[in-house]
Amino acid sequence: MITDRYARVSGIVFALIAAAHALRAILQVPAQIGTYQVPVWISWIAVVVTGSFSVWAFRTSRRTTKSGSH
Repeated sequence: MITDRYARVSGIVFALIAAAHALRAILQVPAQIGTYQVPVWISWIAVVVTGSFSVWAFRTSRRTTKSGSH
């Protein structure tokens, strides 16, 4: 089903983004947007948000797979 595939792909993408933010925070990699220096603690917030989206997408994928098998 298209919906569960979409949810799985979304979950993977969000997990990769969460991993990238975690890596940035752990390694203390500087980031800048224009002239604004982005603090590292913002990456920890991004890890929580994108990690939550990833979990949500995988749970949605599981639910649509189960409901489609009736």
